[in-house]
Amino acid sequence: MSAGVLGAADLARIEADLAATDDLLEKNYPGDSGVRQPIHTAYVPADRFTPSLPAAWGAAALAQAGGVSGLEALAGRLGLAQPEELAELVAAKLEREPLEDLRLDFEDGYGDRGDEAEDAAAITAAEQVAQAVAAGAAPPFIGIRFKCFEAPTRGRGLRTLDLFVSTLARAGELPEGLVLTLPKVTTIAQVSAMVFTCERLEAALSLPAGRLRFEVQMETPQLILAADGTVPSAALIHAGDGRVSSLHYGTYDYSASLGIAAAYQSMEHPAADYAKNVMQVAIAGTGVHLSDGSTNILPLGDAEQVETAWALHARLVRRHLERGIYQGWDLHENQLVTRYLATYAFYREGFAAAAVRLRNYVHHLESAIMDEPATAKALANFIRRGLVCGALTAAEVTSATGISLTTLESIALARATQTEDVNV
Repeated sequence: MSAGVLGAADLARIEADLAATDDLLEKNYPGDSGVRQPIHTAYVPADRFTPSLPAAWGAAALAQAGGVSGLEALAGRLGLAQPEELAELVAAKLEREPLEDLRLDFEDGYGDRGDEAEDAAAITAAEQVAQAVAAGAAPPFIGIRFKCFEAPTRGRGLRTLDLFVSTLARAGELPEGLVLTLPKVTTIAQVSAMVFTCERLEAALSLPAGRLRFEVQMETPQLILAADGTVPSAALIHAGDGRVSSLHYGTYDYSASLGIAAAYQSMEHPAADYAKNVMQVAIAGTGVHLSDGSTNILPLGDAEQVETAWALHARLVRRHLERGIYQGWDLHENQLVTRYLATYAFYREGFAAAAVRLRNYVHHLESAIMDEPATAKALANFIRRGLVCGALTAAEVTSATGISLTTLESIALARATQTEDVNV
């Protein structure tokens, strides 16, 4: 047998040449951290929030649907499989955790009411959030969207952010799921300004370094293609110094900025898909989440109008789930009905096949589908997401996959270069 020709010196040379690549991948592409991603973000004008709002939204949504029996009938009309199981699970969700993520809006949903009114509203909002958290009535994720960093609203946005965070911090420990939303971002410099703002707030309020993170709303074409031909939506993540938690697509501002007529502005316009495709590539491997936008066709009016809006919303939710976007916006309590029905149906309909494939992979069983570690990771992530949002139960998952929840987690969060060996 002939010997190889590459030696220790050659490996050392290659190691040195690739040290910068190794550092880049470790720092900028750490993979999924396991932090929960909510399936939606609900928006309400900031001055309308009270600790009772999440429960009120859930109760109103369930009543609009007609209770469990109404949910089952609606699931059937929407052509969803397992309507009885869906109805029971969604009803329980609306009672237990009606909102996964809530944003108190000081931007488009609030408008310009003058400095005195907004100052007071920012302080009150923080006090109300603190009360909700203390009472166990807050959603897992909650925060504010303040006005953008463009020149006309920059000072106002910073002041609202400062008053809200400062008041909340002085009330006690910040909520674990605190989320801050920076809207209408145009340049990486605005993200850098937000990083500086977070650092100043942390220092002044004696918060741990890195405690404040934020979402970036992609509502302008300049984040998809900059004047110099670069793609800022990718670069801004890395300029965010680990503070960017997610990118959110803004349906209507982005569509309007491209000159798309109002009647054709939607989450499924080709221009929307292009922007979200770019964003999806930008976040890959970074651990940053991606959210679709909203539809402004609300389930309101007579029975026919409500039914039509529900069907549209359910279809759009399913559409972005199938495209690998696991979060979207909801603007009205009645949209919770189809948010959960469509999401739960997505996971339940795909669960049996995913569980069998994962079971075969882990236990090395003969199968007509030969899955690799990357696919096993995708299968585990699919099941894990369904479990976290409530579409699947722990008993269903462990029984169907033949593995523990700990093993499921380890496969779902494994780095691409890790071994495929797991302990079931």
